[in-house]
Amino acid sequence: MIEEEHILPDPPSFSEDDMRRCQETGDYKPVLFEWYKFVGSLGFVVVNIQPDSPAFRPIPAQHYHVLMGLLNRCVRLMLSNVALSHQGKFGETTAIVDRCIFESAIKLIWLCRSDSPEEFTRYLATGLKTELELKASIERNIATRDGVTLPIEERMLASIANHIDASSLTEAEIASTSNLRDLAAMIQGLGHERLFYTVGQRIGSHHVHGTWSSLLFHYLEKHEFGNSYRFAPRGHDCPTHINQFMFVPLIVLHAMADYVRYTLEQDDANALNGLFTSTEHEIMRIYNEAGEDAR
Repeated sequence: MIEEEHILPDPPSFSEDDMRRCQETGDYKPVLFEWYKFVGSLGFVVVNIQPDSPAFRPIPAQHYHVLMGLLNRCVRLMLSNVALSHQGKFGETTAIVDRCIFESAIKLIWLCRSDSPEEFTRYLATGLKTELELKASIERNIATRDGVTLPIEERMLASIANHIDASSLTEAEIASTSNLRDLAAMIQGLGHERLFYTVGQRIGSHHVHGTWSSLLFHYLEKHEFGNSYRFAPRGHDCPTHINQFMFVPLIVLHAMADYVRYTLEQDDANALNGLFTSTEHEIMRIYNEAGEDAR
């Protein structure tokens, strides 16, 4: 059994003065920021539960490696956002990172719920097909030089070989395996409506790809001149939006819940999931209060 009181971080606590200040200013982000940090710290503990722990179920090693890597990616990116946003800046960057967290969390949830060796193989092969394409291109270039290999090509080929070897798949298996389904199909398969995909993935893609909507939101500043206007470069004043301090912790909590249900014995998973659920409820309670009072 996991001794929760010895390894889990303490949830944040706030005085009456702290909450009164939020109510008076309409700014609940300092409180939600602390809960965001807590979820990241909680994830760090969960991802470091070792497979030789008595709490761990026997699962294929490669499944564990994929899921552990995805959860670690979510957690580390959350903690990066903590460093970026703690002074109320870099909102344009945290929005990009959020999109990455969302995608990894959905893939983790999908793999846990599908519980299918084929889906794990498709996850591995989909990424490695790019490696095979790069390898083929390098080998064609080497052939045009009558077999002379450049030092950079040697390093790249060695890296590709290492990635393939770590997957436990052959090149033929990678090439013949179907791609992992896209995120929209995963989200639909998980029972969410299209709106969830639109908000989490499509809107988040604005910030990754630098669409016009992204430029208007983070990078351009409108200046009025009578009946006309022009845009100027926006300064370094983009805060992380309050929605980010709610949405990202919730999706990561859901990913952690599926992770522990898949990897841990039922009693241990249930104990942790009780904490995840109470954390989600508290985040939503504060967020809903902010929605009523924020200005």
